[in-house]
Amino acid sequence: MFYTYLGFFGFTLFVILYTTYKLRKDKFTTSEGYFLAGKSLTGPIIAGSMILTNISTEHLIGMNGSSYKNGIIIIAWEVTSAIALVIAAIYFIPKFIKLGITTIPEFLERRFDGVIRSVVAFLLMSSFIITLLPIVLYSGAINIESVFDFSAIFNVSKSESLIYTVLAIGIIGSMYAIFGGLKAVAYSDSLNGIGLMLGGLLIPTIALYQIGNGNMFDGLSTVYHFAPDKFDIIGKPDSVLPFSVLFTGLMINQLYFWGMNQAIIQRAFGAKNLVEAQKGLIYTGVLKLFVPAIIVLPGLIAYYYFQDTYYATPDLIYPMLVKKVLPSYLFGFFAAVILGAVLSTFNSVLNSASTIFCLDIYKKIFNKNASDAKLVKYGKISSVILALIAIAVAPMVAYAPDGLYQLLQELNGIFFIPISSIIIAGIFFKQINTKGAKAGLFFGFTFYILTTFILKVNIHFVHLWGIEFLLNFAIMFLVSKMYPSEIKTDYYSMKQEVVEKSWPKVKAYGIALVFLTVLIYFLLS
Repeated sequence: MFYTYLGFFGFTLFVILYTTYKLRKDKFTTSEGYFLAGKSLTGPIIAGSMILTNISTEHLIGMNGSSYKNGIIIIAWEVTSAIALVIAAIYFIPKFIKLGITTIPEFLERRFDGVIRSVVAFLLMSSFIITLLPIVLYSGAINIESVFDFSAIFNVSKSESLIYTVLAIGIIGSMYAIFGGLKAVAYSDSLNGIGLMLGGLLIPTIALYQIGNGNMFDGLSTVYHFAPDKFDIIGKPDSVLPFSVLFTGLMINQLYFWGMNQAIIQRAFGAKNLVEAQKGLIYTGVLKLFVPAIIVLPGLIAYYYFQDTYYATPDLIYPMLVKKVLPSYLFGFFAAVILGAVLSTFNSVLNSASTIFCLDIYKKIFNKNASDAKLVKYGKISSVILALIAIAVAPMVAYAPDGLYQLLQELNGIFFIPISSIIIAGIFFKQINTKGAKAGLFFGFTFYILTTFILKVNIHFVHLWGIEFLLNFAIMFLVSKMYPSEIKTDYYSMKQEVVEKSWPKVKAYGIALVFLTVLIYFLLS
């Protein structure tokens, strides 16, 4: 147990000291310094922070649980991200940086009006605090509890132990976001990202080495031949993630997440320049092609060990696999990696939520002349309040019937598809006016809740995303035509005197990434 605690506190303390050292000369007294890291982030830092904001325990637990139960088909959530990142790097981020915006809702006001900005800001905050952060906290608590077994140490029930662990993680994660802003988040993410890659790869590496009696490739072959159906990347029409969703709603979701989601794209807004922002997105796309080795492969290996024993509770499978294959002296390091993954997503999303509150709600609605010092102050206060709400909601996500990751994606659809519709309309379709955008936003929000949670239409929810997206556009075009109004044509007016140049290699590397994504499907089909 001594080595467990040594590894845990050693790595965790190292991340804290490194982040403190890197930020020792920074003074977070301006809104740009606090919310955008002083526009100082480089491509590698952006990529590391994006990956760690994206990959957390809801992936380690949720996606591995899903691959254990449903097979490799769920890899689509990951590898198709590379295509979305390429599109975001080439088309979205240059437009956003050209405008000099800090938040996505700010773009919507520039294109449409202040009402849409406020509504979307509220929806984004709700999606962060009520859906994403509670699931991140709860899944993190499951993993930490599985390593340290606090319930036995302190003689309390598992449910009580999980609540206390959620509280501890929430408090620690809040400290980064509250006192260091985006720069503290980004630098801690980079180190935790290295830890996650190393720690995450340890699990399948050791497992396959053991299964193959010293030969990893023999181990992989054994796992494959034990249940070849689990490696069917195309699947069947009634699969948990049918192959057909790649051509309906999945890519829309990916485009939103990687090109329009404040919690992700805020790292690119904090870049030194457009070139570093584009590099960050492309580097992230490269990393996403390797991430399935950490969040999909272990679930397939777990089926070899446990068969269908945990089908009713797939979210327990990853902690069980870790306990089975990882040497006890590495438990502490792995727990620190898990904590880092949780903290990175928690503090990143919390920082983005407070950014939206301060700039899109507080400054826009309540105090238009708020000083930088006051914005930073309210950023810290809002972070505390939003963190407390997320911590309170976290225990309620226990026992999600289809697993945590599936629950997260279903809930995300409430917010992501309507918002992505009006952002894409705002960027590419000048015919759509403010009334059309408002109608599309209201229709999409209502349509998804009705069809998914009330009427429970028997159509896969990702297909519903695609249907809703098309209907949203039909509504927006129809209302814009029926109720014509003046359309803003100057929303791309430059804030900077000098136009930032794009990265010359962005298209070449983008094409290569798309080719590799298609190749993965070709090789595994």
